[in-house]
Amino acid sequence: MANCNHKCGDCNQSCDERDLTIKPHKSSSIKKVIAIASGKGGVGKSLVTSLLAVLLKRKGYNTAILDADITGPSIPKVFGVTSKAIGNKEGLLPNDTSTGIKIMSSNLLLKNDTDPIIWRGPVIANLLNQFWSEVIWPDIDFMFVDMPPGTGDVPLTVFQSMSVDGIIIVTSPQELVSMIVSKAVKMAKMMNIPVLGVVENMSYLECDECKHQIKIFGESNVDKVAKEFGLNVLAKLPLDPKIPALSDKGRIEDVQTPHLDKAVSMLEDLPVNVMTIAVPVAGTKIDAHLGQAKTFNLYQVVKGMVVNGFRLDLEVAGPDKAIEAFVENSVNVVLVTKMGAHIMEAMTENNISVATGATGDPLNAVHKFIDHELNITTEANCGCGSTDHEHSHQEDHEEDSCDCGHEEHECDCGHEEHDCCCGHNEHECDCDHDEDDDCCCGHDEHKCDCK
Repeated sequence: MANCNHKCGDCNQSCDERDLTIKPHKSSSIKKVIAIASGKGGVGKSLVTSLLAVLLKRKGYNTAILDADITGPSIPKVFGVTSKAIGNKEGLLPNDTSTGIKIMSSNLLLKNDTDPIIWRGPVIANLLNQFWSEVIWPDIDFMFVDMPPGTGDVPLTVFQSMSVDGIIIVTSPQELVSMIVSKAVKMAKMMNIPVLGVVENMSYLECDECKHQIKIFGESNVDKVAKEFGLNVLAKLPLDPKIPALSDKGRIEDVQTPHLDKAVSMLEDLPVNVMTIAVPVAGTKIDAHLGQAKTFNLYQVVKGMVVNGFRLDLEVAGPDKAIEAFVENSVNVVLVTKMGAHIMEAMTENNISVATGATGDPLNAVHKFIDHELNITTEANCGCGSTDHEHSHQEDHEEDSCDCGHEEHECDCGHEEHDCCCGHNEHECDCDHDEDDDCCCGHDEHKCDCK
């Protein structure tokens, strides 16, 4: 819930009963969000975060880092970013690294990098929410969230407020590994977020000459612990003096390492939860008659953000043709002005949800749906004014019928071409306009506009 003040003592609702997810900025587009976490500090979360962003960027993906370690930020330093964050009237803008990775960190907001942030938990949580909702993150394939250690306010805020796709746990080869992984896994389970795997940092030191591996911190326990929790070991990173040397110079993007290849491949294969929304259009506006529409705008929505849009043209109009095209294009939801019972039933049979009441600009209607101003319904609404639908709908639409199945004189769909001012359809009106008698509506013939 966006207006949560984190003061649970005076709250009369259970968090389980509320959606605490906060919408990203309206101009943001983020496909996958990966949190890099651990049950304790000093294990190398920022290193793993940075390297994953760098390696995926090299493969052509647009990557970003949200530095959630508000009181101990290190991301700007390792990337050599010193310029302060700026914004415009739309929102705050992330800084770019030398290769184009987008980053946002509390250090980019401070006058001096060495100034401490001495804030309480709720204030830190609010800043994190602003990093998500007020920063414009454009066209991001992978966002990595560099988490602070532990399971306190900040991890809770991230997991509740942001649409996190998965967590990668970072640990080290010590007896503490079981406790570190156990805490992180249990929190992820409580927050219903999948753990994607474990990365062991400082696993060994490799001799440059003979390639012998020296286990400085003892034998690794990560395989045993990962098996205990049913997790994949994604990498065992060695102690490499070249990496901290480059990081200190702000040149982490120059690091070459093959050790995270498995983690990178796993992330590439991670499915994106995409919702495809179809809207019938006539010109630039929503077409009120789905059954007569030949053109549809399709929008792909990820995490409450419209990330793509394209046009779908039918050769032949009709509900059956439209539904067939929806199935072929994996449409999940159709936004319409109205819909009759038989079309609604066909949509349901094809696992397509329907929201009625959409009018005007199609993209605006999509945003209204995302904001829950338009909601999924299973109740037909053909626009004829009836809500119980005890009246009969025609299955086949004749020329003088509305798309809800009613004759024109029974429907308010606006078929003026054959309407008599008395309310009768032309073919049912018994007014003889060639005679000098009155029309059945009570008008004298010269005053009547019946055709």
